[in-house]
Amino acid sequence: MEQHEHKLEIFRGLIKFKSNVQKIWGVLIFLSIVTAIEVVLGIVKPEILMNSFLNLKLINWIFLILTIVKAYYITWDFMHMRDESFALQASVVITLIFLIAYLAFILLVEGNYIYDVMYEGFVSWDF
Repeated sequence: MEQHEHKLEIFRGLIKFKSNVQKIWGVLIFLSIVTAIEVVLGIVKPEILMNSFLNLKLINWIFLILTIVKAYYITWDFMHMRDESFALQASVVITLIFLIAYLAFILLVEGNYIYDVMYEGFVSWDF
């Protein structure tokens, strides 16, 4: 059986490790730091981050971005997507982008309908 070597670097080669165990600890420490930042921001809620940008508070944008970063590194390093072919990587990413866009569309359409029913008393669909 062919032995497959995993890449022992993170951040596109900026940090290199000597073994898989060191790399796992490095990624775990990075993910723990990102989670700690999220927790501290959730507890402290700085007033400057309560301003709105694109109809969402800045703190929520930070949470969204940090969550995407964590999801990327969990998938890329712990699920070994970096070792897969480009075709498999692209198929996973394209599928997720489609499903997320579809979910956003459904949530916006249904949310608008519920808004119309609750606040304006308008029923456009008869179930």
